[in-house]
Amino acid sequence: MPETPPITTAVLPLAEKSLPALSGRVRIPSYDRKALSPGVLHVGIGNFHRAHQASYFHRLFELGEDHDWAIIGAGMMHFDAAMRQKLAGQDWLTTIVELDPEGYKASVIGSMIDFVAIDPGKLIIAMTDPQIRIVSLTVTEGGYFLSAETGGFDPTHPAIIREAAASGEPQTVFGVIIAALKARREVGLAPFTVMSCDNLPENGHVARATVLGLAQMADPEFAEWIATNVAFPNSMVDCITPATGPREIDLVRTTFGIEDAAPVVCEPFRQWVMEDDFPQGRPSLEKVGVEFVADVAPYELMKLRILNGGHAAIAYAAALLGHHYVHDAMADPLVAGFLAKLTKDEILPTVPAIPGVSMDDYVTTVARRFSNSALGDTIPRLCLDGSNRQPKFILPTIEARLATGKSVNGLALEVTLWCHYCSGRRDDGSTIELIDPNAARLRERALAARDHPRAFLQMPDIFGALAEAPVFVDAFEAALLNLQKQGTKSVLTSYLAS
Repeated sequence: MPETPPITTAVLPLAEKSLPALSGRVRIPSYDRKALSPGVLHVGIGNFHRAHQASYFHRLFELGEDHDWAIIGAGMMHFDAAMRQKLAGQDWLTTIVELDPEGYKASVIGSMIDFVAIDPGKLIIAMTDPQIRIVSLTVTEGGYFLSAETGGFDPTHPAIIREAAASGEPQTVFGVIIAALKARREVGLAPFTVMSCDNLPENGHVARATVLGLAQMADPEFAEWIATNVAFPNSMVDCITPATGPREIDLVRTTFGIEDAAPVVCEPFRQWVMEDDFPQGRPSLEKVGVEFVADVAPYELMKLRILNGGHAAIAYAAALLGHHYVHDAMADPLVAGFLAKLTKDEILPTVPAIPGVSMDDYVTTVARRFSNSALGDTIPRLCLDGSNRQPKFILPTIEARLATGKSVNGLALEVTLWCHYCSGRRDDGSTIELIDPNAARLRERALAARDHPRAFLQMPDIFGALAEAPVFVDAFEAALLNLQKQGTKSVLTSYLAS
């Protein structure tokens, strides 16, 4: 990590009144925050939102543009209440530290000007304010009530069943959105745009499906009105943002002399690609690097297969070899070589060209981001939730290769490494803690695969038809037998030499 000398002056609490004194230590807002007015209500004021969306808005305000698009925070969960309390004490300001290996860069951002009390009724009132033209969301993938089997909206989820029967007293953010849209229609106010900023494919379509699915259960006529009148643009979002803990709070205090109860650290890289579908208008975010396109899908596919697939590729190989940090894994020629060869030979050929985008440059940028030693990203984090991540980031690439008659030896090896990881032992014999909603089943199947490799593939909800695809199954079986006999280092060495 870069060495930054500790601050030698007094530590100051983050607050509007402290900004003049902090101006020599970090970049502070150059705009008059009192002159801002709201345009966006955002639900889910976590680290990613502040590192990404709120930072883009802040940079736009710095240009003197669109000061009528400030953000009002909101939430529905107990942790939202805790975040509201922290940010209220510092006038809704946040310290953002970009973890650049060549030196940390810190800014205080002021694009959020208020935070609605954690109360569904007050949130509905806030959403019916005529100034609010966009309601945006970062509620995580689990917050959209998706079916594990279909990937679509799950009308049988207990929270959704309760919500549909709530009789005007919503308990989920989507119930609140429906109630607020209905209230706006009743007074002749145009509907706001619903803008998902969550890191999941076709996030706008997912948000639309959840809103319409819930509305259909309670009021089919109003569901039709929403389908006709409300925009749900898709977007692709990207910025690696670790969680905040005592280490990050102490870093901001000792390095920059700021007492911030909820600072954010992130990588210097950001990307936001969005469909331009905002009937009630939008801020001029293209002036600060947001790409507005007709179709986000090609960009999503590029990210899912190269970046997310790349994370999966290094995760289990690195874990079995005993690496803890991602940057240490990328310094291992076997892990970095596996990523590079797999990406070039099997992943990249499945990603269609995007006009104006260099895939080679994107691949190089991804590898550089993974190697960022200042970020402190961990291999255990990348290994989380494999039963959800593999079907999104790896298995579709295998299907695409098989559909064109191409080999899948490297991708099958990645699945093999995941299987071996699920058996619970690193190559040095130490125990692996498997954190996954299907952990028990995965371990059982992985242990059974020691004698019968194909046993691991007999999970239809994960592998589907791939479990019966001869080219993939044969490659998986051969790789697993080799891995069991020779170990991770030897198998990766052979793969790189092939």
